[in-house]
Amino acid sequence: MKLKTLAIAVAVLAVLSAAAFWANRAPSPAGADPRVGNPLADSAVVAKAAQLRLSGGGRTVLLAKQADGSWQVPGYFGLPADFSKLSGFVGDLASAKITRLVTVNPGRIARLGFDDNKVEILDGTGGVLWAAGIGKAADAGGRFVRFGEESRAYLASLNDSIESDPKAWADTTLLSLKADDIGSIQIPFADGGPLTLSRKAKDAPWTADRMPAGQRVSADKVSTLLGSLGGLRFSDTGDPKDPQAAAARQRARVIAVTTFDGTAYSIALGRKPDEKKPAIPTDKSVPPAEAAPAGPVYAFISSSEAKAPVNGWMQKRSFQVDEYILTGLPQKPDDLFEAAPAAAPPDKPKP
Repeated sequence: MKLKTLAIAVAVLAVLSAAAFWANRAPSPAGADPRVGNPLADSAVVAKAAQLRLSGGGRTVLLAKQADGSWQVPGYFGLPADFSKLSGFVGDLASAKITRLVTVNPGRIARLGFDDNKVEILDGTGGVLWAAGIGKAADAGGRFVRFGEESRAYLASLNDSIESDPKAWADTTLLSLKADDIGSIQIPFADGGPLTLSRKAKDAPWTADRMPAGQRVSADKVSTLLGSLGGLRFSDTGDPKDPQAAAARQRARVIAVTTFDGTAYSIALGRKPDEKKPAIPTDKSVPPAEAAPAGPVYAFISSSEAKAPVNGWMQKRSFQVDEYILTGLPQKPDDLFEAAPAAAPPDKPKP
């Protein structure tokens, strides 16, 4: 082959090789994608959020901002949203960055666990300001993300998964009373009637309307009681007409708490008692009755402030609380007292 012909052939092969390379080259490196290195969700968009919609596992939860700046869970009886949980999730969205482009291969994208998992930031009219599909967690940390139906999947420094159960977003706080703000508390007892404890100021000692000789009110025991009641949280909710809730209300111990500013709270705690297994019937044709365990503990709360949110919540749902809230109440007045220190002997007269 002549040198000129060979040179032309080599040049043609080079062109063809280059064309084949560009046609079959791998996707652009992650750093070349304009989204890499940028925030997952722009903070300006996050600041405009009036609603947050989370989807996954066949469920969807909507969190809605109210006029006063609080958030509610419309899909869970309009109860308040857990603001700490919500702010943590939104803060994670705003601080997360897209670290790299993972793939543009539809087959690989399908294996990254997007399914129906999605986060959407909405405006006040329900318009979508921002949305992203959230995939499974990567082995090295972060989560896979996808925007719309794009055939591009990224890795973002996102820690949270999608929680689409409305109940999981409800704030479980029923009462948020500081012990220092409480001036009196009245506790009922089966024997001896109710006992009222009071104090004139947060640093003043507690006194009782019935003080046993040689005893004083135990500040530690009262503090423990106020901490348990003042920070009351529910563990579950149910229909207000639930028979177990009705039975619990009938047998509730009603504790009255009054703050220094005069606001009064009634806190009733009760449960349906267990039913002991009756004796075996002599008539063998009658099946023996079964014992029934005690029902869950319910809390029924009212505030003297007519507009207090807790009054409205009690109309919507019945609220179960942890068993120890009821079992930890003092069972007799003596449980709230301790021995008073012995009086100091009088000074001896000087000679």
